[in-house]
Amino acid sequence: MKTTTISSPAYHPVHIPAARSLEASVGDTPLVRLRHVTRGLPKSVQVYAKTEWTNPGGSVKDRSALFIIREAENAGQITPGMTLLDATSGNMGISYATFAAARGYKVTLCIPANASPERINTLRVLGADLILTDEMEGSDGAIMEARKMASSNPKYYYADQYNNPANWHAHYHTTGPEIVSQTQNRITHFLCGLGTSGTMTGAGRLLKERDTDVKLIALQPEAPFHGIEGLKHMKSAIVPGFYDDNLPDEHLPIGTEEALDMTRRLAREEGLLAGISSGAAAYAAVEFAQHLTEGVIVTIFPDSGYKYLSDRFWEEGDYEDHSADV
Repeated sequence: MKTTTISSPAYHPVHIPAARSLEASVGDTPLVRLRHVTRGLPKSVQVYAKTEWTNPGGSVKDRSALFIIREAENAGQITPGMTLLDATSGNMGISYATFAAARGYKVTLCIPANASPERINTLRVLGADLILTDEMEGSDGAIMEARKMASSNPKYYYADQYNNPANWHAHYHTTGPEIVSQTQNRITHFLCGLGTSGTMTGAGRLLKERDTDVKLIALQPEAPFHGIEGLKHMKSAIVPGFYDDNLPDEHLPIGTEEALDMTRRLAREEGLLAGISSGAAAYAAVEFAQHLTEGVIVTIFPDSGYKYLSDRFWEEGDYEDHSADV
């Protein structure tokens, strides 16, 4: 098992009046209680989700992208005239492009060719230059292409979200404290999907520092080939440099079909048009909650379903009515 020793990051925020900055609207996302897909659970078990699509770039990645750009500027790693380069499955790229446009940087992104059309089109509208990589190689193929480009051209600032500590610093300083505040320090379990692992690493470490009894549950696809966009099967993928396999108290494998079914249920039963990784998180949270007699579970809904509306899974199969579940 891999063990990573990481010291708590120092952070010196730059305070910018909200009226003058798009960035001021990042964070403080709503914490929504799931009330219908949780039917049958004891009243003493509550499941909440952070709806991260309310960030200006539409996903949880706004937090990390903003921290990466700010820390690079503070270190003099990116200056006017340079181009930010990174690999992405879509959401991080949109966040980069959003803030880079506002700050005057160009962006080049390596992205799997099978990323949803909504994501591809959004990136192009925001002015990002796209390098489409082999869809069979997934996010790992995009990472390898970005590394190759960065090593051969000094004009790029290689943001490297999978190894950049500013990624998890964002969640240590924003996501974690928000969860503590929004639950009035009642959180007992934090459940989070693994992509770069930045959210689990940052928010998880902060939550453990505040209360060692809080349990961290990491979820990832159950197999190397899956349909849960944004999540990694760590055993078969390029492992992020700051990923600590021992930080979570428990690991849960999630099947694609279960994630897709719960994504549909969130829309039809909760009125939450969430993305597929959100469906995976909700499924895992509800499954985990069935083994508890009491507790406050918080999970992350990384993005909305608007970026996946062209996917056929919304219409596939007969919808199963769960309204009578007890």
